[in-house]
Amino acid sequence: MKKILVVIALSSSVLFACNNKAKEEAALKQQQAEKQLAIKAIKDSLRLDSFKKAEVAKVEQEKEAKHQAELAAARRASSSRSYASSGGGSTGAYGGAQPTAKKKGWSDAAKGAVIGGAAGAVGGALIDKKKGRGAIIGGLVGAGGGYLIGRGEDRKSGRVQPKN
Repeated sequence: MKKILVVIALSSSVLFACNNKAKEEAALKQQQAEKQLAIKAIKDSLRLDSFKKAEVAKVEQEKEAKHQAELAAARRASSSRSYASSGGGSTGAYGGAQPTAKKKGWSDAAKGAVIGGAAGAVGGALIDKKKGRGAIIGGLVGAGGGYLIGRGEDRKSGRVQPKN
């Protein structure tokens, strides 16, 4: 009877041991399947990111090409504008007026008024016996003359439209 109990105990322990191995193998297979799914998801997201990067790069390339085309058109317009100003006309190749880019900074008229005003004030103060009155009159006359000379330069450079 003891032998039968020992055989049953050993067989049950072997069955339990085999059953645990089967469970462990099933759990291991489940983990591997989950890892494969995670790897696949990461690869898919990377693939989508690369498509997005390619689209962004394409958009940037198109913007750069458009910018280069605008620069080339501006260069052509400036060269035709200089040709037109030396040739006596202000029309382009298509018969329309060339659009002028708005220039930044002080105009020649403003610079001329300031320089003329300062020079006139100094000159007026030196010439007139009453220094204040001479400086004011000289400054006004100098500023007016400097403005007129600068305005003429602005017309030549194309900053201001010429008189009709």
